[in-house]
Amino acid sequence: MDPLQKIYKILLFVIVSFLGWIILPFFSPLILILIFSFLLTSVFLQSVDYLEGYVGSRTLGVVVVLGLSVSVGILFMGSFINSLGIQIKTFSNKIQKDNFAIAVENLSTEIKLLLPEFFNNLVPDGDKVILMAKNFLVNIFQNILALLGSAGNFIFITFIVLVFTIILLIEYHDFKRSLVRFIPNKYLEIGLRTIYNIEKQISKYLRGQILAASSVAILSIVGLFILNKVGANITLIIFIGIIAGLANLIPMVGPFIGMVPAILITIMNNIGNESAFSHYIFNIIPSPFFILDIILMFIVVQQIDNNFITPIVIGESVGLHPMIVMIVLIIGGTLMGPLGMLFAIPATGVLKVLLREIIFISKNSHLL
Repeated sequence: MDPLQKIYKILLFVIVSFLGWIILPFFSPLILILIFSFLLTSVFLQSVDYLEGYVGSRTLGVVVVLGLSVSVGILFMGSFINSLGIQIKTFSNKIQKDNFAIAVENLSTEIKLLLPEFFNNLVPDGDKVILMAKNFLVNIFQNILALLGSAGNFIFITFIVLVFTIILLIEYHDFKRSLVRFIPNKYLEIGLRTIYNIEKQISKYLRGQILAASSVAILSIVGLFILNKVGANITLIIFIGIIAGLANLIPMVGPFIGMVPAILITIMNNIGNESAFSHYIFNIIPSPFFILDIILMFIVVQQIDNNFITPIVIGESVGLHPMIVMIVLIIGGTLMGPLGMLFAIPATGVLKVLLREIIFISKNSHLL
């Protein structure tokens, strides 16, 4: 190839990449909607295919599968919001009582006695703690109102994703056949193999992640129930466990998200409880309000997940080196935050399939 043509192609590639980078923010909402729709399609595709063979109608299969899923999601969110409101109301009533102020004052004094003298200034007085608790509640209410204010936009995006998912599920096989028609006969076999490998890579990864998240949720719920048996007094256990399972979908960061609401709720429920404040884990290590117990429980759950569950249910579905996984997670988190970390690994798996096919074509182009 002429050197001038090479330079021209490189410059053209740089210009197109630069323009794409500038335009990307304007299309990012649409791209995210399409990505979510494609991922949901991958999750529900096998169920819809199976139900279609059983009832004889693909549209009916899509309606049944998505209808059940949406119904369960709405019931979960409604129940969670109602239970969270009850928890906030209970704590709000609690901090208005005089015995709560006395309990907080005693707690502040006891903490100062336990800590070295130079740390005493770091522990606020009882009235300041009560003020902090009230401000905390105000912030929670403000955040809930803000979420309700943005609920319209969230519902609209969810509705669009649902519509796209329905269309993709109904027309998936027709769309796939249409895509195949654009592949030149020369590359038909390679194209079909690439599509198959990408489908296999994504579906296997998603199913594995869903099973791993479900396992983490169940283990977290069981662990919190066990802590309650020894007096932890944790409420919203089912919801905390489900949050921990869903957060587990985000590698590295997710495992630590589930323990935060558990710790906050146990502190809210046990302030003024002397036995909870003076609790010892294994009767050896001080664990006020069962905080260390909760942390240890979530660490045990994550070790079970990392060493047993994930290798079994996910295995080598992506086949990436741990160092590459860490790099792509950092890149995804930097570019798109938690969503970027969520999509980083499957996206890298797809790129790996594409690169593998490109290398195969370049090595065997003389056979095509």
